[in-house]
Amino acid sequence: MWEVRIHLHRRIARVLFTVVGDQMVLLHGFIKKSQDTPQADLDVAKDRIRQL
Repeated sequence: MWEVRIHLHRRIARVLFTVVGDQMVLLHGFIKKSQDTPQADLDVAKDRIRQL
């Protein structure tokens, strides 16, 4: 699982993704204000990986 960060005005948008074969699969996107990724957002992405 990887993360892309997009810096917005006073916020950071993040998209968690994985690669399956030759495709990028977006798992979860969210906007946050702190450095740490909330555990609930990581859990959503991990659950979606298991569903692949």
